[in-house]
Amino acid sequence: MLTRRAIVRLAAAAPALTLTRPAFSQADIYPSKIITSVCMFAPGTGADIFVRFYARKLQELAGQTVVVENKVGMAGNIATEYVARSKPDGYTIFIAPASSVLVAGPYLYKQLNYDPIKDFASITTLAKLPFLLVVAPDIGVNSVADLVARLKAKPDNGFFGSSTTSGLIASELLKTQFGLKSTEVKYKSGLDALNDLMAHNIDFQFTDPVTVKQMIADGKLKALMLTSAQPVAALPGIPGAAQAGVTKLDLVSWWSVHVPAKTPKPVIDKLTGWFNQIATSEEAKKFLANLGSDPLIGDAALVDKMIASETKEWAEYVKIAKIEPQ
Repeated sequence: MLTRRAIVRLAAAAPALTLTRPAFSQADIYPSKIITSVCMFAPGTGADIFVRFYARKLQELAGQTVVVENKVGMAGNIATEYVARSKPDGYTIFIAPASSVLVAGPYLYKQLNYDPIKDFASITTLAKLPFLLVVAPDIGVNSVADLVARLKAKPDNGFFGSSTTSGLIASELLKTQFGLKSTEVKYKSGLDALNDLMAHNIDFQFTDPVTVKQMIADGKLKALMLTSAQPVAALPGIPGAAQAGVTKLDLVSWWSVHVPAKTPKPVIDKLTGWFNQIATSEEAKKFLANLGSDPLIGDAALVDKMIASETKEWAEYVKIAKIEPQ
């Protein structure tokens, strides 16, 4: 039987026992539920394939289900805003071309419902790739000079498809250099634009190589040039912009990983480790090469540095292309 003195002694010891229990932080048990990887592109597009590859590899390393959720529209702003407003716990991640979303957004839109710097925490870089200028293969156009001549022979210089920020900027810079007035046709999905291109409803389109590399190999599209000034090893035989006679264009899209701001640093550190492990793997290098892209190994510091440095470049691109914010 416990005496009153013994009961008092046990009660006094209870707080001490509580203090010595191990404390488990959110990062210790992360991830303990499904992770959502938000994709700003439509299912089935090359960019969607890109996001799903990294989501699948993350699932293998994290030991937790990773689902891809496509939120399409407004040149990626719907998806970007969704991530910015998500709970900062590491369960919503954003694999995206930050170069054309977080960097370019402030110059293309009068009002954004998110702050591209303050509302996100960077994880790491993944890959870089130029865009491609493509046309239908059966219109007798084999070079940029051929395309310009064809457009100038058309009333109002024809039409071009637009579904991404990078594609729009490249198109406007091409128009500016050659004095074209070609009209933009907006598409929600790049695949819809390509279908219209092959049906001769539009005249040209700038698109990512992930989406069109196989279509070019199959003869369904013809690539005239890259948006990078120089050629790249992953896309042999396609001239860089400078070689093609487009001297005011050197645009390379790069992909990175982001989470909502205020995500705990231990969670960010876990994600950084996993994504860098994926990015340096031979499987990822082979995957990127097959899609016409090159790996870009880095960290959060590199992402932030690139965003800062390219902000000035995008400001100049928008100015040259005479694009009015929407």
